[in-house]
Amino acid sequence: MRPILLQGHERSLTQIKYNRDGDLLFSCSKDHVINVWYTHNGERLGTYDGHNGTVWTVDVDSESRFMVSGSADNQLRLWNVATGKCLYVWEFPTAVKRVAFSDDDKQVVCITEQRMGYQCTIRVFNISRIGDGTKQSKEPAHIFNPVGSKATVCAFTSQPNIIITGHESGKVALFNFKTGEEVESNERAHSDVVTDLQLSPDKTYCITSSKDKAARIHDTKTLDVIKTYTTETPLNSAAIAPNKPYVLLGGGQEAMSVTTTSLRQGKFETRFWHKVFEEEVGRVKGHFGPINTIAVHPKGVSYASGGEDGFVRVHHFDESYFKTQPYGDLHIED
Repeated sequence: MRPILLQGHERSLTQIKYNRDGDLLFSCSKDHVINVWYTHNGERLGTYDGHNGTVWTVDVDSESRFMVSGSADNQLRLWNVATGKCLYVWEFPTAVKRVAFSDDDKQVVCITEQRMGYQCTIRVFNISRIGDGTKQSKEPAHIFNPVGSKATVCAFTSQPNIIITGHESGKVALFNFKTGEEVESNERAHSDVVTDLQLSPDKTYCITSSKDKAARIHDTKTLDVIKTYTTETPLNSAAIAPNKPYVLLGGGQEAMSVTTTSLRQGKFETRFWHKVFEEEVGRVKGHFGPINTIAVHPKGVSYASGGEDGFVRVHHFDESYFKTQPYGDLHIED
């Protein structure tokens, strides 16, 4: 499984994202730049310039027409994917840490950080898809401050008006963004910061990763923990492989504490775990530092990882990956 190495960033990666078709991969990093790549050969298609700080987060709509990005320059930006033009800029008092499109592409949720006397705030904007997209409303359709610990990650669920959030204290919660009330919460989902949250293709469950060295699968309606994958290294990202019962975990010790240990000690591999049996089934090496973000192709034919070393590695799965029988001789119907 020879990886394609994407060298387009000068600093560590913060998030990578496939589009709905899986032919494009978006990557953002601490060097203020967002890149978009062809996934089949790793060729860079273009760059989105305009942010003036670390770009923390990026998401793309289902038609690959619009992209949103959030940055440490306190801006949420809307881009035209094809032309690279910035269509609209929303300004906030603090950094934007996470953005996500809704299923129907009509709304975007964003989390701004708790800093300098400002509370952590979640805003939902209505995105107008009329014309060229430059006419957006400046004010959010809904805005609220989550109670207690600040939110670090979020996504829209399949239930109307409900978003799921992961928090600094390790809790996972459901909020009604119209009223701002917490509908459901699991305070003990993790014992440390939730670093990533990715939904399953049908949105009935999600996977979270945390600095507490574990990844967990939760039911998105009840927030019950269904599965737990415990490792010996802090985790920064977790993804669900479609069509196969695997989850992919990535992390590693902080770069500061690694310098004294060898590469092997740092545990900078992408780790494959069996989703159902909770057993580790494989590892893929390659990064020279912690893995910060992992994304899996929507059809499950490849995956990509972005590291502290500034590289994105795209792995197309070998034939043997598709031929393996994860349940032995048992055949499970999808």
